[in-house]
Amino acid sequence: MTDAAVARTSAAHSPPGGNRLLEAPLLPTLLRLALPNLAALMVTAAVAIAETSYVGILGTAPLAAIALVFPMVMLMQMLSAGAMGGGVASAVSRALGAGDEARAMALAVHALTIGAAAGGLFSVLFVLFGRSLLAGLGGQGVVLDQAMDYANIALSAAILLWLLNTLASIVRGTGNMQVPALTLLGVSALQITCGGALGLGLGPIPRFGLAGVASGLVIGSATGSLFLIGYLISGRARLTLRFADVALRREMFADILKVGVTAAFSPLQSVLTVLILTKAIAGFGTEALAGYGIGARLEFLLVPIAFAVGVACVPMVGMAVGAGRLERARRVAWAGGAVSAVALGLVGSLLAVMPSLWSSLFTTDPAVASAANLYLSCAGPMFPFFGLGLCLYFASQGAGKVLGPVLASSLRLGVVAVGTLLLAWQGAPLWSLFALVGLSLAAYGGATAAAVYITDWGQRAPPPI
Repeated sequence: MTDAAVARTSAAHSPPGGNRLLEAPLLPTLLRLALPNLAALMVTAAVAIAETSYVGILGTAPLAAIALVFPMVMLMQMLSAGAMGGGVASAVSRALGAGDEARAMALAVHALTIGAAAGGLFSVLFVLFGRSLLAGLGGQGVVLDQAMDYANIALSAAILLWLLNTLASIVRGTGNMQVPALTLLGVSALQITCGGALGLGLGPIPRFGLAGVASGLVIGSATGSLFLIGYLISGRARLTLRFADVALRREMFADILKVGVTAAFSPLQSVLTVLILTKAIAGFGTEALAGYGIGARLEFLLVPIAFAVGVACVPMVGMAVGAGRLERARRVAWAGGAVSAVALGLVGSLLAVMPSLWSSLFTTDPAVASAANLYLSCAGPMFPFFGLGLCLYFASQGAGKVLGPVLASSLRLGVVAVGTLLLAWQGAPLWSLFALVGLSLAAYGGATAAAVYITDWGQRAPPPI
């Protein structure tokens, strides 16, 4: 059956008014879905900037402590919102694209079960092994103690962040980007105000330091989760969450996990890549580590841009695949990848030329600023590849075919692992490690694009519930 014939068949079974994600013009629809996410996620990135600013006021040792904890927080965010969140949105959108709203609702219940279990497991693992891990990264003395002050609160309450991101992914899977975006805006506002007040001790509030900054994350996540649960139960969403009417089934867990678990290897490898680099850079001293932490925070600012476009791709690709419209699904993926690459390339190129625009926001220490500027000059020009690869990773989640992008992440990890060993053996200077970061980003983006190009996105229809 041709793509046009499939489109006519799908339209015949669409809800009244049709499915806009299957019928509306591609690029305007993609941008319309991406912009609310971008606004919310840029505010989320502003929280990261604010947190770094709070910590900069507290001193250089807390800055180094945050650099140690940052990979673990990034891992939790990437797993819950990116990997498993993409699997959730993909499964829900494919069910809706096939016209099976009952299955979409049941998948939402299964997704929340997975999110709660994963968040609890993450917290248990950190409580058992967190200090040893941070010490293994080079943390010691006051830096390690302050890193644990932050992590004991932020990571021990991981279940709240997992539930927040799972609920947001369910809503995104229906094609609604506005409600998750507004929710994240509210969460960010709470995190900034509560984290700043508790961390710095504003007014009559005592200064709790890094523990106070972490408390802002917990308060925001709990509030956002309660709001989204209420929204999904209220009947205002495209699917209404009903726990009592759903029996847990292995097949539905598999539909989410086949994408989510495979996709999870990508952020795991990304964080392992950061951990390897953090360990290597820690050998150059506290100032170099703090500077690297400031430079790497730019990636945390840029990820929301690629994330916003990529997450918009997930329901568009998922519904197109569910409806059998594979040609449209691929056009969505390549359009999203191009938008993401251009956006990240503009920012990366600017800050590669003028890195002090970024580093001066966080420190006045010349040694710390010098390390941060060096990182941006070396890695910034390769950010377009990062944007391309990350967006195509999300688009592949929508199609339920994410193995290729995960293997591309493995390539990036291999480049960094082998490269750091060779550079350490040669006693190479700090700039060579930062140049290695740029090389690894180029390898990741190129390999992801190649994987998407050669992968067949066809799939069998799921069994009825």
